[in-house]
Amino acid sequence: MGIKGRLTLSAVVGVVVIGVVSANANTSGGGGGSDSGSASSTKGSSASAEHRTAAKKDSGPTEAAAKKKAAFDGDGDFQVGTDIKPGTYRTSGNTDGMCYWERAEDASGDTDSLLANDNVSGTGYVTVEATDKIFKSSGCKDWESVDTKAQGSPATKMAGDGGMFKVGVDIAPGTYRSTGNTDDMCYWERAKDAEHGLDSILANDNVTGTAVVTISAKDAYFKTTGCGNWKKTA
Repeated sequence: MGIKGRLTLSAVVGVVVIGVVSANANTSGGGGGSDSGSASSTKGSSASAEHRTAAKKDSGPTEAAAKKKAAFDGDGDFQVGTDIKPGTYRTSGNTDGMCYWERAEDASGDTDSLLANDNVSGTGYVTVEATDKIFKSSGCKDWESVDTKAQGSPATKMAGDGGMFKVGVDIAPGTYRSTGNTDDMCYWERAKDAEHGLDSILANDNVTGTAVVTISAKDAYFKTTGCGNWKKTA
């Protein structure tokens, strides 16, 4: 499947261009809309509900405990290797669509310095490489460091506007179905990593009506924005 509907790198914070097919795409895809999932038991549970539960646990009994567990704030410019370490990070609980991040090769602020960027609804993952110089974050919840080898209790449902989910940890591999997508703003993406580069995307699509996608156990992440809730069917 070809690569569709991807984000366009922008020097303006939080500006995203979405299209069914984009010849000028530079980073991972995104879409609008909102359709939140509901919490349930672990069996057949919603991945978005599990993220919300984890966020509450991470917040701890006091604000000091929450700050201790956060790797770095959701707002600011951070020098890689000085302010933050290379690695994979996650932000969750972003409900207003204003979370925006950038990986950059220098601090010039020029469009040419951008390596990848994204607007996040729900949960976002990003891998910051040792060769990156600057990581920018605006309007996001605090970022936490992620153990990429960690195991989880993967859910079989996920919110259609939940953002990124780690396969095998947040969601189980399998075939998923989303219905009621009426405005062509439903976007999904299978990714091999969280670098958000041109080579990160394995497959993606913009969907009107019913969407069906098979997420492989070999996939690293699945991204969904602006879709109806997904449910595992096989």
